[in-house]
Amino acid sequence: MHAFVYKSLRKADTYLYLAARDDFARLPAPVRAQLGELAFVLEVTLSPERKLAREDIAVVRQNLASQGFHLQFPPLAAIQDPMPDA
Repeated sequence: MHAFVYKSLRKADTYLYLAARDDFARLPAPVRAQLGELAFVLEVTLSPERKLAREDIAVVRQNLASQGFHLQFPPLAAIQDPMPDA
């Protein structure tokens, strides 16, 4: 299975995997709007034995097969609280 990976230029550390290159029609309009401009990063083969740094390959493959896309968000630890304790 191939995936085409795009980086959101609006949301830091947010990536979109697509089953088909430039097939943004699969994304719900609100999701597409939140991601803003997308920059192509890479094409990757997602074989079951492949490891991904932040995602479970089985989940990515399932999402691509069922909905045509997968969103990778930044780890929760990387998101800073806008209202830190005083």
